[in-house]
Amino acid sequence: MEKKDKLRESLFKNNKNGWENLALEGKQEIFEFSDEYIKFLNEVKTEREAVKYFKTMLLEHGFKNIDEIASLEKGDKVFYVNREKNIYAIIIGADNIELGLNIVGAHIDSPRLDLKPNPLYQDGQFAYLKTHYYGGIKKYQWTTIPLEIHGVIVKANGEKININIGSADNDPIFTITDLLPHLAMDQMEKKLKDGINGEDLNVLVGSIPYDDKAEAVKLNILNILNEKYGITEIDFNSSELEIVPSFKAKSLGFDKSMVAAYGQDDRVCAFSSMKAILDANKPSRTSVCILADKEEIGSVGNTGMYSQSFDTFISEVLNKLGVNRPNLLQKVFNNSRMLSADVDGALDPIYSNVSEKNNASLLGHGLELNKYTGSRGKSGASDANAEYVAFIRNIFEKENIKYQISELGKVDVGGGGTIAYILANKGIDVIDCGVPVLSMHAPYEVTSKYDIYTAYRGYKAFLNHK
Repeated sequence: MEKKDKLRESLFKNNKNGWENLALEGKQEIFEFSDEYIKFLNEVKTEREAVKYFKTMLLEHGFKNIDEIASLEKGDKVFYVNREKNIYAIIIGADNIELGLNIVGAHIDSPRLDLKPNPLYQDGQFAYLKTHYYGGIKKYQWTTIPLEIHGVIVKANGEKININIGSADNDPIFTITDLLPHLAMDQMEKKLKDGINGEDLNVLVGSIPYDDKAEAVKLNILNILNEKYGITEIDFNSSELEIVPSFKAKSLGFDKSMVAAYGQDDRVCAFSSMKAILDANKPSRTSVCILADKEEIGSVGNTGMYSQSFDTFISEVLNKLGVNRPNLLQKVFNNSRMLSADVDGALDPIYSNVSEKNNASLLGHGLELNKYTGSRGKSGASDANAEYVAFIRNIFEKENIKYQISELGKVDVGGGGTIAYILANKGIDVIDCGVPVLSMHAPYEVTSKYDIYTAYRGYKAFLNHK
């Protein structure tokens, strides 16, 4: 190798595609991991379904519900489910917990359409369900696609009815209609964001009348629901029903190198995080996995990261270890480290004008680190300290885990946020660390299988690090 080439190799950062020169055995591991991930995505389309799925995984790997444990000791593995919509898991490390926690935290909610409290109505000869969109979506993307209904209805007597309509092969699906191009001249003159109004995201659910009287189609739908689920119209008032795309998660591309699916923001990081803590090998430091709700709408509510539920969980761990005392929780947090496991918008060559190429994440180049998020002047960001970035780099480089450091789009073009700043407010060292995604927040998102597996490896190395 010539001197110039050696200099180039020693001084430039390695920006090669992760698939390059990857051994056949390595590719096989990636594809096997991704097959399990795709299976997960096809079973889980809501935060409640994610909690149920992950709880089963935890129980199968020897974790116990902390509510059923009187005391804890080193090596114990427990979890806590918060209102069926978020979950925490912890492995008590060999070191004194006062030295801090290694935390990986993702969120399990995704952009979607929620049914309004009084959703069912009839217009003309059709029955519809009114929706209120959840999270940041492009409204036009949700028309003319197959849709499913997932969630729960809770009757006044406390009976809970689980709903999943559209995922089984013999289930009906639903859709939101749109104008034909021949009659859409006025619509197409509008700005893209105004082409579909939020109040027009009405889901078509039926067209057969029950009789010849008023609102007969609506009555027929209510009759069908009553016969199948024993509900009446007022039971919608105490329900959480989500409209999600009826798309199968599948491998993408002739080379099957990518995954196409709904909800990969942020279930790709949630799945990788859970797999990492399940495979953590008796970590020295106490290791934690957070799977939070409500991130897409600001992490609010008692299942979002802003709630005190996580603090209560760690306090309970300290209680059951028999070590708790005033201010210990704050000291533990101040000594803790975290990877905020959330996705990043990958560079899309078709829309490259919104990205600054030197600082954009690329599919197939490993997991991405965002030193900061926020918007414009880093507003709302958790800006990781240089010392902590170097600490994380050291872990990944020692373990030969390919990573890239990026930011979300050009300055002043946009921005975003994660749960990182909420944990940073507790005194925890935090950096965002996740998987690059194409078509983020769309009904069908794209990730690289290489990046997914690399995220799992990165999270596991972090949890196991002393």
